[in-house]
Amino acid sequence: IMSVKAFELVPAVEREQVMGEKVRINIECIECCGKHLYLGTNDCFIHHFLLEEHTTAKGKLAYNVQKLLHKYLGLKKPVAELKAASALERLIVLCDSSITVVDMGTLEPVPTGGTKLKGVTAFCINENPVTGDAFCVEMAVVLARRRAVQICTVHEDRVQMLKEVTTPEQPCALSLDGYNICLALSTQYMILNYSTGASQDLFPYDCEERKPIVKRIGREEFLLAAPGGLGMFANAEGISQRAPVSWSESVIAAAVCFPYVVALDEGFVTVHSMLDQQLKQTLSFRDGHVLQDFEGKVVLASSKAVYILVPLPLERQIQDLLASHRVEEALTLTEAAQRNIPKEKYQILHKRILQQAGFIQFGQLQFLEAKEHFRKGQLDVRELISLYPLLLPASSSFTRCHPPLHEFADLNHLTQGDQEKVQRFKRFLISYLHEVRCSDSANGFHEDVDTALLKLYAETGHESLLDLLASDNACVLADSAPWLEKHHKYFALGLLYHYNGQDSAALQMWVKIVNGDLQDSTRPDLFEYVVDFLSFCSNLDLVWRHADWALQKDQKIGVQIFTKRFTSEEKTGQLNPDDVITYLQNHSQALLLYLEHLVLEKRLQKEKYHTHLAVLYADRVLGLISRPSATDDQLSAARQKLQRLLKESNLYRVQLLLGKIQDSELLLLERATLHGKSEEHDKALHILVHQFKDSAAAEEYCSWASASHDQFYRQNLFHQLLSVYLDPDVPGGAQTVAAVDLLNRNADDFDAVRVLKLLPEEWSLPLLRPFLCGALRASVHARCTSQVAVGLARAQNLQLQHDRVSSHDLCFFLFSIKHVCFSMRALAGSLAGTAHSADTEQHSPSAPIRPV
Repeated sequence: IMSVKAFELVPAVEREQVMGEKVRINIECIECCGKHLYLGTNDCFIHHFLLEEHTTAKGKLAYNVQKLLHKYLGLKKPVAELKAASALERLIVLCDSSITVVDMGTLEPVPTGGTKLKGVTAFCINENPVTGDAFCVEMAVVLARRRAVQICTVHEDRVQMLKEVTTPEQPCALSLDGYNICLALSTQYMILNYSTGASQDLFPYDCEERKPIVKRIGREEFLLAAPGGLGMFANAEGISQRAPVSWSESVIAAAVCFPYVVALDEGFVTVHSMLDQQLKQTLSFRDGHVLQDFEGKVVLASSKAVYILVPLPLERQIQDLLASHRVEEALTLTEAAQRNIPKEKYQILHKRILQQAGFIQFGQLQFLEAKEHFRKGQLDVRELISLYPLLLPASSSFTRCHPPLHEFADLNHLTQGDQEKVQRFKRFLISYLHEVRCSDSANGFHEDVDTALLKLYAETGHESLLDLLASDNACVLADSAPWLEKHHKYFALGLLYHYNGQDSAALQMWVKIVNGDLQDSTRPDLFEYVVDFLSFCSNLDLVWRHADWALQKDQKIGVQIFTKRFTSEEKTGQLNPDDVITYLQNHSQALLLYLEHLVLEKRLQKEKYHTHLAVLYADRVLGLISRPSATDDQLSAARQKLQRLLKESNLYRVQLLLGKIQDSELLLLERATLHGKSEEHDKALHILVHQFKDSAAAEEYCSWASASHDQFYRQNLFHQLLSVYLDPDVPGGAQTVAAVDLLNRNADDFDAVRVLKLLPEEWSLPLLRPFLCGALRASVHARCTSQVAVGLARAQNLQLQHDRVSSHDLCFFLFSIKHVCFSMRALAGSLAGTAHSADTEQHSPSAPIRPV
C-alpha cells in the first residue's frame, strides 16, 4: 500500500555474512555509527561491518558490505543492546545483565574503573547531554528489581554514577533527553525530571501484554506506544503537541526519519506522516525483529539479515504527490522540508512547488486557490498567459519554464472544446491579470500583460476595455490594432491610436463610426466626444481639418470645438478669435454662439466682438419681424437677448445699431436704450412716454440709466421724466396722472424745491400728500442728523482740549468737566426740541404749499 513512496528497502548485510553456516544464529540488536555497522547476536558475538554506498546503473542506491571483525564476549548470553560512544571510540554493550565497554575498532573489552553496572535490564544514551564534557557519555540505567534509575557517565577509562532517581514502579523501558527521563513503568508511562524531581504521569499501559516503546524523536519530545494501536507524542511537560498516528496493535519497534514515523509489526513496516498523521507507505516485511534510526538512516533487521530503509529525496516525494494531484499534502511536505534544505535552495523549491500546485488547481477550476498559490509563488504571469493562444504579443521573447510547471499544451487541450469552461478560464485570467497589473508583479513585462488584457477585454466585450486604453498602458500597437478591428471595437481602436500619438488615425476611425461607415455602438454620444476631443487637441491642423465636418453635422455642438478651447492670441497651440470668426462666416448659428461665448462668457472687452454680436442680434430680430411665420415667443426671446446686450455692454457702436433699427416701430425699447447709451436721455424718455406710452418702462429706464451714477445724476433723470410728463406742447397735453404717480412713488429721487417750482399752482395738497410727507420727513431727518453730527464734533473737540490741559491743576480740570457736562446737556435739549417740532409738523392740518 503506498500513497507516496517515502522509502526504499535496500539489502545491506546478507544472511551468510552474519551466520555463515551456523543455522541457529539470530540478530538481537544493531548499532550504526557513520559507515560502521555493529550487530549483536544470540551467541554472544559482536560483528563489525563497513557499509559503502554506491549508485547502480539504474540510479538506485545500494550498499557494498565488508565484514571487518567479529568478537566473542565469552558470556554465552545474547547481546541485548549496543550503543556507540563515538567521541570515546567506545561501544557500550549490555549482555547478561551487565554493561561492558569495548573498543569500537578492535572490539576488545576496555578496563573501566568506578561503578560496576550489573543486574541491568535496560539503558539509554542521553543524546542531549547536560554535563558539557565532550569526552564523556551520559546514560540512564535501569536495574533489576529496583524502583530506580541511575544516571551515569561513561569516560574513556571509567564509569561514574551521578545520581539515582527513585520511581513509583519498576521501569521496563526508558529514554533520556537532557534532565528529562521518559519511562515505561509496569502499568503506565511517566516523565521525570531528575534535576528538579518533578514528574508527570502520562497514560496507562500494560507492559505484560505487549512490549512498550519509548523513543526520543527530538529535543524534549518522545514517541510512545499507547493502547489502541496509537503512537502518541509527548513533550517534557507531558503535553502532546502533535496528533497521534494510528498504527498496528502489534507494533514492536518504531523509528523516526522526519517527517515520517516508521513502525515495525509482525508482518509489515508502516510509514506515517508526522505532519498530517496519515499512512503514506506500507512495506511487507516478515520476521522483523529490530528497527532503529541512526543520524537520518533507518536500519531494519530480521533475525538473519539487515536492511536499510533509504528515504527518497523530499523533492521527488513532493513531485510524486503533485503528479497524483495531492496538492495539500505536497505543500505540507514542502513546508516540512524547510528544516532539511538550505535556505536559498528551499526558497527556490518552495516557489516552484507553489506554482505547480497553482497550475494543478487551475486545471481543476479551483481558481481562488490557484490565484493564491500563483501569488505566493511569484509566478511569471506569462507562464499563465502562454496557455491562451495568441494572447502574448508576437514581439514577446518569453519561453516556458523547463522543466515545465504543468502538463497542459494550451487552453484548447485543457478544455477539450467545452466553451463554458473556456469562458470561465478567460474570466479568471482577466481577474488575475487585473490584479497583477495593479501590483508590482508585472514589472519587466507590462507589454505582455497589457496586450493580453486588451485582447481578452475585446474578445469578451468587457466593460474595462475603455478604462485600460484611457489609462497609462503598454499595449503593443502592432498586435492590438488588428485584434480590436477583428472584434469590431473601432472606438477602442481610436483610443489606442490616440494613446500612441496617432491622433489623425484616431479621428479618422471615429469619423467613420459617426458617418455610419463602421458599426460600433460603444458610445452613442460619439459625435459629442469627437467635438470634445478636438476642443482639447493641440494639433491645429487636425482641428481645422475636422471643424467643417463637425459644423456640417451640428453647428450648435460643432462650435464647441472653439468655445471649449482656451482663447489666446499669443500662445501657440491656441486659436485666434479673429481667425475663428472669419472661418465661421458661412455658419451663422455657430458664429452667433461663438460671439456669445466671447462676449457673454469670456467677457472679452473688444468693440468689434460686441458690435458684431449686437448686429447679429438686431438682424435676427428684424428678420423675425419681417417673417410672417415667426411666433411671438421666438420674437420675444430674440428681443430679450438684444435688450440684455444693449443694456449690459458699453463697447458696441451705438450709431451703427441705431441706424439699423431706426425705422422699426416695434423696437422702441431698444431705440430708447441706445439713446440712453449716447446720453440722449430726453429722446429716450420721449420715446418711452409718448411713443411706447409705458410709464413703468420710463421709470425703469431712469433707474437703469442712473445705476452707476450718484444721487444727483439720478435726480436729474427723474426730473427730466417729470418734465416730459408736464410738457403741454406734445400731442395729448400734459400727463398729470403719470406725473402724480411718479412723484408719490419716488419721493426720495426728487428735489422737493425744484418740484414745487414746476408744479401748477392749481394742484391740491391732498393729491401730493404722499410725496410731501416723504419730502418733509427726509428734510427733518437730514436736519436732525446734521445737528447730531455737530454736537458730537463739539464734544470731541472739548474732550481733546480737556486731555491737553488736564495736567495743569485740579481747579481747571473740574471747570473743564463742568463745561463739558453743560454742553452735553444743552445738546440733548436741542435734540429733544427738534424731534418735537418735527412730529408736530408731520401731524399738522392741510396748509398751502410753500417751499421747505
